[in-house]
Amino acid sequence: MTYTIAINNKTIKTIRKGNVDFLIHNGLTMTPRAGFEISNECPRQYKLMIIEAINHGWLQPVAYMKDSEYMWEKLGE
Repeated sequence: MTYTIAINNKTIKTIRKGNVDFLIHNGLTMTPRAGFEISNECPRQYKLMIIEAINHGWLQPVAYMKDSEYMWEKLGE
């Protein structure tokens, strides 16, 4: 079975690591919008492969926001 999802790219904002908006600032801390969470049940060898992929830039966090949410966040600044 195949599913096709149509997304209008004009309404979605892609924010990648390195973009100034990737970090959320609250006045005290800076937190990334996206990240990776590896379960404790993940086998060690897989964890090591994931960490290596992240360190080499082969696997990167990417955040997506609706343009309307992004606009309201910017107006709130």
